Amino acid sequence: MPEGTPAKVVEIIKRTGVQGEIVQALVQILEGPEKGRIKRRNIRGNTRIGDIVTLLDTEIEATEIKEF
Repeated sequence: MPEGTPAKVVEIIKRTGVQGEIVQALVQILEGPEKGRIKRRNIRGNTRIGDIVTLLDTEIEATEIKEF
């Protein structure tokens, strides 16, 4: 089982990817030294507000999706 840091999805920003399979969301880190911080992450698969995801790395933050 991979080790990681649990984070709760607090807001869905937008779907991205060729077929919309990636969800960009704001997640709140639940444990560790960055507990309580909210970061922007790309999540693959079905995701809803309130879901708990496991982050393998908490230092990386996704870049904002820009509209053309």
